[in-house]
Amino acid sequence: MRNALLVAGRELGAYLRSPLGYVVAAASLLIDGILYYAFVLGAGQQRLSAEVLMNFFYYASGTTMIAAVALSIRLLAGERENGTLVLLNTAPIRDSEIVAGKFLSAFAFLAAMTLATIYMPALIFVNGKVSLGHIAVGYLGLLLIASAALSIGLFASALARTQVIAAILGAALLGTMVLLWAAAKVTDPPLAGFVSGLAIHHEHFKPFMTGVLKLENVAYYLGVSYFFLLCATKTLEARRWR
Repeated sequence: MRNALLVAGRELGAYLRSPLGYVVAAASLLIDGILYYAFVLGAGQQRLSAEVLMNFFYYASGTTMIAAVALSIRLLAGERENGTLVLLNTAPIRDSEIVAGKFLSAFAFLAAMTLATIYMPALIFVNGKVSLGHIAVGYLGLLLIASAALSIGLFASALARTQVIAAILGAALLGTMVLLWAAAKVTDPPLAGFVSGLAIHHEHFKPFMTGVLKLENVAYYLGVSYFFLLCATKTLEARRWR
């Protein structure tokens, strides 16, 4: 665990020293603000406070997933492009610790970005009233979907030789996971229920949007994160012995 934390500290420092982290954070917060004003508040339309908050989490989940892929593509593919992955492979550190450290650094940065939007739901208290539990559950959902999207992007970064390919592969994998709910609509039961259950956003994120905490949805996002982090680890191990 100590080695993973050392890698995490190194990577977090890289985010703070390079323009990538600031560009992704600024773009994400800007888009969140635009979507909040244009679609969540409804440009002056009268809406219930709970509905406004639900729409906020819906749009924020999209920008969070996109930001997750953008932050994760450089983690391993960037090391491979710069030739520094060899140094990690020859260091006394396991592949699982490399993956864990890089994931923790990206997740910490993304979590800070996500929590920086707290002023948006707080604005609801100016003219309305909403449950603090609803806000807490919604942000838990954002952090969980961020974790899942980051793990998918990290797996893509482990597979790809360049950051461009990692971005394309990560977007394709995440897009497929998002659109599985649509595929379920044209699939016959009982397979339709299975395909819908794999979708990363539609059914699993809806309860978080409405402030309902279901343990099966928490377990789903943790399971997706673990699966793709394990795949990234096995990919690194396979490349090490080539």
